[in-house]
Amino acid sequence: MSTIAPSELRFPVGPPLSFAELERAAEGPLRLVVEPEVRQRVAGCHEFALRRMADGRPVYGATTGFGPLVTFPGRSKAADQCANVLAHLTAGQGPDLDPGVVRATMLVRLRSLCKGHSGVSLDVVDALTAALGTGFAPAVPRLGSLGASGDLVPLAYVARALSGEGRAYVDGRVMSAADALAECGLAPVALDGRDALALVNGTSLTAAAAALASASLARSRTVAVLLSAALIDVLGAAPDFLAPELLDAFGHPGTVQVGRELRRGLAGLAPSGTRPLQEPYSVRCTPQLIGAAGAALDHAREVVHHDLDSVSDNPLFFPDRDLVAHGGNFFGQPAAFAADQLTLVATQLGNLAERQLGLLIDPHRNGGLPPMLSPDPGRQHALQGVQIAATAVVATMRRAAHPASVQSLPTNLHNQDVIPFGTQAALNALDTARLLRLLHGSLGVALRQAAHLTPRTLTPGTAALVGRLAEVCAPVEQDRPLDEEIRRAADVLDRSARRA
Repeated sequence: MSTIAPSELRFPVGPPLSFAELERAAEGPLRLVVEPEVRQRVAGCHEFALRRMADGRPVYGATTGFGPLVTFPGRSKAADQCANVLAHLTAGQGPDLDPGVVRATMLVRLRSLCKGHSGVSLDVVDALTAALGTGFAPAVPRLGSLGASGDLVPLAYVARALSGEGRAYVDGRVMSAADALAECGLAPVALDGRDALALVNGTSLTAAAAALASASLARSRTVAVLLSAALIDVLGAAPDFLAPELLDAFGHPGTVQVGRELRRGLAGLAPSGTRPLQEPYSVRCTPQLIGAAGAALDHAREVVHHDLDSVSDNPLFFPDRDLVAHGGNFFGQPAAFAADQLTLVATQLGNLAERQLGLLIDPHRNGGLPPMLSPDPGRQHALQGVQIAATAVVATMRRAAHPASVQSLPTNLHNQDVIPFGTQAALNALDTARLLRLLHGSLGVALRQAAHLTPRTLTPGTAALVGRLAEVCAPVEQDRPLDEEIRRAADVLDRSARRA
């Protein structure tokens, strides 16, 4: 996929979706252009699928029932078969997913269908393309997918909304899907042939959520470096633990890279000379911890990139070989493992941030700064509430760190007798990635306060970061609510990572 303009993407034969493109789809309208050769490939596969459905040879879900009911014939009319697949899958529960996640899911599904192996009609491709060009997002309940036979239940809600049924969001407002389509100037799509099953029988929600988590965590890894450098500076720690020779001997490229970034951020550092010979691990071991997190993140991101370029449908159609191939490409195990790894990365980076915050507010370890970074301890409590909330956040992340990818349960009359729970793993990773941003925002507010209180002259790198944080967070001279300022600081840090 090539980027043509900030608000336009084209679908030729090419590389997979990028994480940045998915984030753009999540944020708002995105103009998409499906190139003629793609349309021709999709149309040709659709015609082949219709011929195979009509020639008497079985095609799963088109001429048969679904799941373990494959041994029974399906509806005699294709339109009825489409309606049936969506009706029986409309059983999701729980709160609605973030509309941005659903929009990213739609983009992933569109990309997969444009590969030309799903037998879908051009009407479906055009409906997804048109919807993504507006603020339209189907209302999709969070609970329902196992990531084992595609994201069946959530994608059924997407398909129904495109058909004018159910609920949808327009620019954050929820309403009936029919009203949402009308407000966006869209027409309901009529599903026929294999359209409905092609829409639901893929791991597009899993891939989209894992990709959004990957994108967020890539920036949070950089934020962890920026905040660690600022902490080292504010404390006046000696940077001996960043010696290139020492880190080279460790033998891990990620650690060497983090050390390089920290040394660059600490250019001009003047150690206080009053710190202990060896700093706590939340300072001294930052290259090793963040470096390992980065390496794990790189591996997970590679897996997710493959997932974004996959065709996770069943069956697949290969017109040039006169082949309808039935199999298990909808089994989301790769993304499930990768997403669990993302959750572990987020949680350990969260552990680091929470302990760095604990160090910064402790007068016995923070180089003489007042307890809780309060300018008037007892009368003003400054960061006390921030730390309590941060502890609650990191505890939430730790509870979520239990892997979903091995929680297999047999279901579907033992047709799905082993399942990966990839969707739950991916949504869990996205949740923990967003919580990590809040921990970093909390640490950012604390560092801004510490910089205000310290008599030390800070390095240019720290001063610049603190200056950006100061634009959204004033010094805490008197106690005030800091919840919104934490979220603003998280946004500032996220933007700083984009520039780094």
